Formats: sequence, C-alpha cells, structure tokens
Amino acid sequence: MKGILKGMATTMSTLFRRPVTIQYPSQRRTIEERFRGAPGLLWDAGVGEPFCTGCGVCARECPVGAITVTMKDNDKAKEGTSTRKKIVDVYNLNLGRCTFCEICVEVCNFNAIKMTHEFELAGYNRKELNRNLSRLLEMGSGRKEA
Repeated sequence: MKGILKGMATTMSTLFRRPVTIQYPSQRRTIEERFRGAPGLLWDAGVGEPFCTGCGVCARECPVGAITVTMKDNDKAKEGTSTRKKIVDVYNLNLGRCTFCEICVEVCNFNAIKMTHEFELAGYNRKELNRNLSRLLEMGSGRKEA
C-alpha cells in the first residue's frame, strides 16, 4: 500500500509540470549559430557562379575521401565577366562518409565552403546521401541551380 501511494505521489507531482518534449516535426528547436551541419558550397551572386574553382584541395585534405572534384575552363572568363579562369565542373560529396570535421572549410583558399545548419540527412539507401554540385549550392546559399 505504501508503494502505491508513493507512486501516485510521484505521478501527481509531475502532472502539472510543463512537458519537456516537443512535437517534432511541426515544432523544432532553435539551432545555435555555432552548430556544424553538413558542408555546403557558396554562390557568388555578383558574378552568377559558384565561388568554388574546383582546385581539389578539399578533396585531397578530406581524411575519409568523401569529396570528389573536377574543374573546367570558365566561359565567363573568356567573355570578360569573371576573373576566375577555372570553375568547378563536378563536385560530389558523400555524406555517408563525411565526418563533419570542417577540414574542407578550413583548407579552402576561396572561402567557397561553409558548414550549414542542415542535419536531417536520413535516406532509404546510400545513394540518397550523395550530394552533387546543385544540391550543395542549394544547401550552402539557398539558391537552386538550373
């Protein structure tokens, strides 16, 4: 009898407390500014091209080899509208291998990569964890590339 009363007292003491849980996904916690999510590429709105030149430093320095990069000649440099002679052609990031270590951000000479606040990365298969250039630009600067 003593145990039942003790249990009921515990139940009654928590009955009028504010709930600790949130109703995810309709309610979300605020993300701190220093939070490191997935890496994303930045878009140079002034020129209309990515900041990334495809030099591959991030791919060489990635400890797990999650990044593959190739570059091409920049058509806008030939026209004279851009100062970048080379530009990224293919940029792939395998988020299944990425350790979110931020080394790619630190070694980038062009400040073309930033750690975003995107963290909901689940998928039904491993191919869904691969991010290409357009998706990384969307993650990094909110711009959707055609």
